[in-house]
Amino acid sequence: MSDAIALGGPLTLEDLETVARRGRTVVLPPDARERVAASRSAIEAIAAGRDDAPLVYGVNTGFGALSEQRIAAADVRQLQKNLVRSHSTGVGPDLGAAEVRGIMLLRAQVLAIGVSGVRVALVDALVAMLNAGVHPRIPAQGSVGASGDLAPLAHLALAMIGEGEAQVGEGPFMPSADALARKGLAPIVLEAKEGLALINGTQLMASLGTLALLDAERLCVAADVAGAMSLEALKGSARPFDARLHAARPHPGQVLVAANLRALLTESEIMESHRHCGRVQDAYSLRCMPQVHGATRDALAWVRTVLEREVNAVTDNPSVFLDGAGGADIVSGGNFHGQPLAIALDLAAIALAEIANISERRVEQLVNPALSTGLTPFLAPAGGLHSGFMVAQVASASLVSENKVLCHPASVDSIPSSAGREDHVSMGSVSARKLQQVVTNVRHALAIEILTAAAGLDQRAPLVPARGVAAAHAAVRARVAPLTEDRPLYKDIANVAEMLITGALVDAAEARVGKIG
Repeated sequence: MSDAIALGGPLTLEDLETVARRGRTVVLPPDARERVAASRSAIEAIAAGRDDAPLVYGVNTGFGALSEQRIAAADVRQLQKNLVRSHSTGVGPDLGAAEVRGIMLLRAQVLAIGVSGVRVALVDALVAMLNAGVHPRIPAQGSVGASGDLAPLAHLALAMIGEGEAQVGEGPFMPSADALARKGLAPIVLEAKEGLALINGTQLMASLGTLALLDAERLCVAADVAGAMSLEALKGSARPFDARLHAARPHPGQVLVAANLRALLTESEIMESHRHCGRVQDAYSLRCMPQVHGATRDALAWVRTVLEREVNAVTDNPSVFLDGAGGADIVSGGNFHGQPLAIALDLAAIALAEIANISERRVEQLVNPALSTGLTPFLAPAGGLHSGFMVAQVASASLVSENKVLCHPASVDSIPSSAGREDHVSMGSVSARKLQQVVTNVRHALAIEILTAAAGLDQRAPLVPARGVAAAHAAVRARVAPLTEDRPLYKDIANVAEMLITGALVDAAEARVGKIG
């Protein structure tokens, strides 16, 4: 486990992905163990106290609207079990194994920071489940992002106590006790505050949001490649990407995209063939790529900073702060509230949707005979007899339209819960789930553009496109044959979408022109 991630220290978004998607292991290092044990001592002093001891939320009280209800010391264990059971109210489709692993990692990270007041044994149990690939069944819906993602995280805790369901790897779901036993693990008995420490926090929205953001960042690079392919197929100009032009309006994303396009469009026979054609300006979807793609990148860059803070933050309640002299201050607050993530993830969806918006307009440029000089109508082999990419553009338009609905911000909504005690909620889990769908839609929209642009490049032969575009075109043609007659295109779209997931398209271009950001 030499490459294992040490919990309690700085965690990157890429670290989360390696654990979630590639099975990297984690470890609780000695310094984190000491912090966890020290904070636990303060909780145990209260839990072992008399029944007239001061009330401490979640230790000797009920929860939410019942937080003034004293719980007897003899009932502390039952309180924690009841909390987990009663909050396991998730509905809807199950989260995938990668998303669940991200949640488990982030929950362990919070506890390892050492202000949650749990036992080291609890963190060890969670780490053991994660490393063994025992994944709780967590329904995607049921959180309003107020006291964090209560219902989804309760399903995680439910599996830890041997109830509910879990899977080993990506296998079938089974009773959690059986899944644990298959890996030689045993359910854990929750002590004072531990159920609460497991279910308070933003780990669902942070896990889903992080994985979606990383996918979105990769799609932004792929969009530059797709746009360069379309520009060449349409005999557009690279003049709008002049470095001087973008230095005069130096938004970082805009400058970067312009540089990418310059690199991708180097040494083009197609472009040289129309250097003196007399066309003054291209459509906005071509010449404004740096401004539009760049604005998306700048928005996502801010979202990244929010997530980077959140994956290293304490988001449960209450928190235990040691004074260095053997004393402790236990502070109740609202670090579990999901508003910072809700707003950021809503913005990410809005920003990324624009990549599909402008991509679909480039597809229209390619298939519309009134706009695509020298290309066949709808890029069909024979007009009339064949429809070519006519309905591929329709599919792209449908994705763009769906994104418009998905981009209505969830974070502007709130609905009171817990008898009015939780009177403002973030809806951040909805923001995260919407962003996931926008990512999928944008990926498919870009796949459609890449297919149509490749067909346009086919029709420009024997003229050769720029080095980066030629490499991307060749990579597509290695997976998808040219359209010589009408055929079902759904498999072609899926094949190119897979290239965007694996990075094969961008890798091919970068092999010719160097790294593009």
